[in-house]
Amino acid sequence: MDLEELGQALKQARKQKHWTQAELGEQLGMSRATVSALENGTVNEIGIRKVIALCSLLGLELQVQTRQTKRPTLHALVSEADQRKRGKGNL
Repeated sequence: MDLEELGQALKQARKQKHWTQAELGEQLGMSRATVSALENGTVNEIGIRKVIALCSLLGLELQVQTRQTKRPTLHALVSEADQRKRGKGNL
């Protein structure tokens, strides 16, 4: 999940509770502008405790998982190059 996806999840949960950005921010001691930046994925910095508090208030759970990458790892690229050098064909 990237910041934009997180922001969309926060926005959707906030709207389900029929809260404005200002109302949500007030409950957490943050500005409406900060809530807006979070929802838009453009926030510069925010502490993890605030993110957890925000998720908790909105009934969301923050989870950590291994990143799914579509780009090859350095190990995979080196292995592919080695196989090509040895004449084992295209991958």
